[in-house]
Amino acid sequence: MARTMWKGAISFGLLHAPVSLYPATHQDEIDFDWLRRETLQPVGYKRVVKETGEEVDKDDIIKGVKYEGQYVILSDEEIKAANPKSTHTIDIVGFTDAADVNFLFYETPYYLAPGKGGDKVYALLREAMLKAKKIAVALVVLHNKQHLAALIATPRALVLNTLRWATEVRDTSELDLPEEGLKGVDIKPKELQMATQLINSMTEDWDPAQYRDTFRDDIMAMVKKKFDEGLAEQITDVQVEAPEETSNVVDLTELLRQSLQGTAGRAPRKTAAPKKTPPPAARKTATRTRAAKTAH
Repeated sequence: MARTMWKGAISFGLLHAPVSLYPATHQDEIDFDWLRRETLQPVGYKRVVKETGEEVDKDDIIKGVKYEGQYVILSDEEIKAANPKSTHTIDIVGFTDAADVNFLFYETPYYLAPGKGGDKVYALLREAMLKAKKIAVALVVLHNKQHLAALIATPRALVLNTLRWATEVRDTSELDLPEEGLKGVDIKPKELQMATQLINSMTEDWDPAQYRDTFRDDIMAMVKKKFDEGLAEQITDVQVEAPEETSNVVDLTELLRQSLQGTAGRAPRKTAAPKKTPPPAARKTATRTRAAKTAH
């Protein structure tokens, strides 16, 4: 079970539900360590004074806010005491339809689990939100920063998804975009009909498990190949295919026709079996082996 990140309560009118916050996601990516070229020694991040480059111990670092040219120092206790309610409460300020919240605003999801004595209010809020088909808009302070958030009910859990503030989402007026509608770029009705048909032919039930990070799989396959070959410096038989060049003038109708033919009779997507990758122990052994070779 993931560790508790935050403890507080959901404030819903006069009701309070004690809850604990847990991460709802985790990073499944390649862990590229920084290494020194000559010795393969790991290279880490340092806390240094920007002006001098002098390394600073973690215990010697404090928090300060620049105000009128000077720093005002604040301790963690002072930060929490500034507004105790906001740092311990998920304050619901209203409800709305999920479809009304632009996807650009969604940031990071977290699971909420009921705290001691909070099961009944937790379940009541979850079931009421499911019945009303609404999400809650809330305010919460995490990591010394206030967030706008969406509280979303699922059949089992309440999910807190932090949202970006309106000032953090850029307006599209900064971009050079085609005009709304069909006339701006001379889209023909037949092209729109075929594009819609192509979308419909490719529509399927959402199943995130059927998609894989194929880039990660290919990188780890390359890592395994180099490991099996005795940590060779290069893989000589790798061939990189250059993307095909396309002209600016295209026949959309013909491309759409070919695309529709390609989707005809398409079999349902299946989950690809993951490629085997070397276990962490093997990677550590590989690093030590290469370091030993370098040393000799």
